[in-house]
Amino acid sequence: MTKSFVIKRISISLLIGFIFGAAVNEISYILLNKSARGPQIIELVIPVGTAERVARGEKSPSIPDSMSFVLGDEFLVKNEDVVDHQLGPLWIPANASASLKLDSIQSYAYQCSFQPGKYFGLDVQNPLTLKTRLFGISYIGAPLGVLLALYSLLLPEKKKNVI
Repeated sequence: MTKSFVIKRISISLLIGFIFGAAVNEISYILLNKSARGPQIIELVIPVGTAERVARGEKSPSIPDSMSFVLGDEFLVKNEDVVDHQLGPLWIPANASASLKLDSIQSYAYQCSFQPGKYFGLDVQNPLTLKTRLFGISYIGAPLGVLLALYSLLLPEKKKNVI
């Protein structure tokens, strides 16, 4: 094998690995795009009649079981119900609001009064940044490219017909 042949195969293999890594990473980015943003205020409204629904064992259709956040978000809970509610450390009087600054990466399971199961999940994660995306591409692309390069060196060199 000639030196230029080996360099060409390694270069093409690394390029294929990085293209595949970029494709996988960008598809993941598109699917997780909700966390590709800066910190903001996220609002949850507890509608009128929630306490009555919970007492009957029913779930309020406008309140999810859990929510995902980005580090630095502020979670604002507005209570439009006629009854006071609690979410973990927050006490939300009727027709009032309370907020919680989410400043640590963690999954929380807070006790709450506006869910029939009495728990509400909060998932706080790092925001997806350009740096995160580039790390993802390199973590997939570099090892795959090296592996392809090693396997490509096992293939015989194509001989040119000389007349």
